[in-house]
Amino acid sequence: MDSPHYNRILRRLFAHETCSTLRAHRLRPSCQLAGPLQQRRGIMLGGEDRQRKYGLDLKDKKSWQQRTDIFPQDKMDEFKRYPMVTADELRSRKQRPRRVKMLLRDFIEDSLYNPHYGYFSKQAVIFTLDEPFQFPKMKDEPEFYRQLGDRYTAFEDKLDEKEPNETRQLWHTPTELFRPSYGEAMARYMVTNYKLSLYPYYDLLIYEMGAGNGTMMLNVLDYIRDEHPEVYERTKYQIIEISSSLASLQSQHLRDSAFSRGHLDKVTIINKSIFDWDTYISSPCFFMALEVFDNFAHDALRYDPITETPLQGNVLIDAQGEMYEMYELALDPVAQRFLQVRDIACRTPFAHPLSSPRLLRRLRQNLPGAANLTQPEYIPTRLMQFFDILHNYFPAHRLLSSDFHSLPDAIAGVNAPVVQTRYQRRTVPVRTPLVQQGYFDILFPTDFRVMEDVYRAITGKLTRVLTHEDFVRRWAYIEDTQTQSGENPLLGWYKNASVMITV
Repeated sequence: MDSPHYNRILRRLFAHETCSTLRAHRLRPSCQLAGPLQQRRGIMLGGEDRQRKYGLDLKDKKSWQQRTDIFPQDKMDEFKRYPMVTADELRSRKQRPRRVKMLLRDFIEDSLYNPHYGYFSKQAVIFTLDEPFQFPKMKDEPEFYRQLGDRYTAFEDKLDEKEPNETRQLWHTPTELFRPSYGEAMARYMVTNYKLSLYPYYDLLIYEMGAGNGTMMLNVLDYIRDEHPEVYERTKYQIIEISSSLASLQSQHLRDSAFSRGHLDKVTIINKSIFDWDTYISSPCFFMALEVFDNFAHDALRYDPITETPLQGNVLIDAQGEMYEMYELALDPVAQRFLQVRDIACRTPFAHPLSSPRLLRRLRQNLPGAANLTQPEYIPTRLMQFFDILHNYFPAHRLLSSDFHSLPDAIAGVNAPVVQTRYQRRTVPVRTPLVQQGYFDILFPTDFRVMEDVYRAITGKLTRVLTHEDFVRRWAYIEDTQTQSGENPLLGWYKNASVMITV
């Protein structure tokens, strides 16, 4: 369901914490919610006639309010009065903010990572297998789908026995689905490259950011201990985890059995954001960032189609908790720097709202009802800052990253995210990132052609980008995940993912 009314219902629905309240506002299943409706917006920006038509003060051209087509409300006065806040300033707040404004980048980061109500801090649950799948015993890939569905249901049934939750945010990763094969592929890549250039002069130092349940850590260390004991003696594994609950879960899984407790002296779990990192690591290391780029906060830009002037997106939250998208002509330094680095570094053309010829844009502007700003472009400013951290504090790192290069069902815009939640075990997508903080996953695709060049420009290192399938073909024992029909879910799944490595 794409209408502004639906998004408002969801925000109000998830503003209540108890299941009893949720039952009073029942939603239909997501397959019925999805329809042909589209959220349509216009922008208060253009010629003087258009500005007068919408009642905009011609003397105030600093801020422009995006308006919905249904019941537009002028929020310019609140935008001027409300204080500007950042995600860092909201970390200590236990309640979702009101009467404030912030960059979209800060709104997304607060929604996902706030320690008190953020998605990953309080809502997200990672699907975990009691026992790995036995792929060689499966008839074909459809049998894998059936077994996965059965295990998903059993996993959630078990959770509901302890604490029923209609809004549980359950998701899975390739690390969990294909353990231990996926983790062993990563370990095999790191050990091989370590032996080629670093052994025996340096220890094998591994950093993993956003380690989930800790399954990757255990799979990597198990493999090194069993297959390369001489390397295991020199291995140190550090997890950087922003979520306190996940950091506790990782520590618990490390102590679950005598077999895993053998790794205790190898592992350090650091409960902090990578963006708060302030320790200089001079030694060569491997830095794993697997399925984390997609949840890095982005900024939103819209452009005047004639002058090509960019405007930066802000989020206004009023006294009732309603959210409004506002745009300003002034770009903050982080967004400005990203545009400059991208323009200088990129070797190939990239998707952009102004990619069509200017003459065609002018003709479109003369059409009745033409939008006076482009669709939004979502720029990965937080990912650029992550590259800064690697360059400044991990100068001898080798990056091993994997993420989605495209996503289905994304909202409108260039490099736009998927915004979704789960209700009564069904996925519910929405068409705006302005949603109730903490109850929605907001995940972006990564344009690896662009970000590879940005990474090279910032760090000075060379890279290589492979498809997920190419990488696992090189480094995984793919016969371990092959079914009797010859189909291989490890190769067939995650066709929309890529791997970027430092060479």
